Amino acid sequence: MNALVRCVLLAGGLIAAAIAAAQPRDPPNGIFLVAKPGLLDPNFRQTVVLVTQAPDFSTVGVIINRPTRLDLKSLLPDEFPAGEYRDPVFFGGPVMRNALVAVFRSETAPAAPAFHVLKNLYLTMHPENLRMLLGSGAARFRLYAGFSGWAPRQLQSEFERDGWYVLPADADTVFRSNMEGLWQELVRRAERRPVGTRVPERQRKAPPQAGL
Repeated sequence: MNALVRCVLLAGGLIAAAIAAAQPRDPPNGIFLVAKPGLLDPNFRQTVVLVTQAPDFSTVGVIINRPTRLDLKSLLPDEFPAGEYRDPVFFGGPVMRNALVAVFRSETAPAAPAFHVLKNLYLTMHPENLRMLLGSGAARFRLYAGFSGWAPRQLQSEFERDGWYVLPADADTVFRSNMEGLWQELVRRAERRPVGTRVPERQRKAPPQAGL
């Protein structure tokens, strides 16, 4: 295993641990990352990514505009109900592609760990939250296979390479029924924003991390 692969696996493991330990009562800090037309990485080309930042300054989120034809049952443990979920399973990102991640609305903080992304909007891969969502006929949620993640300082370097636009996130866009054309719409919106628009301070800065 070469050093690059080990680094990717380490970063993915650290980010997965951050998701597992996420505290739903933390203040929300979600944004949309919109890939610039020149971003050619096949994992993120023409994507819109809903992201939030963990207390350890790692950044996690899901790609919201890549529906798949994956069978939900193939991603669920045998004891999990498939419920009445009718939306596609979306490709959430290149980290842990077989892990099931949910973004869901809730007026109260869930009991199990979840990221508080926006007001009344959470991101989780915790089994108890997934079980609750799949067993509820009233919950509003969307499911993703895998997630996107950046270790501390990694996303900052991508901003410096001018790979992303940053826009405010909103739940209506996350749950939009037809994602076709969304990337193009948000690119046009981002390019109309003032030049001085800045990345939120918490998303830009991270403390030094020895050995990472």
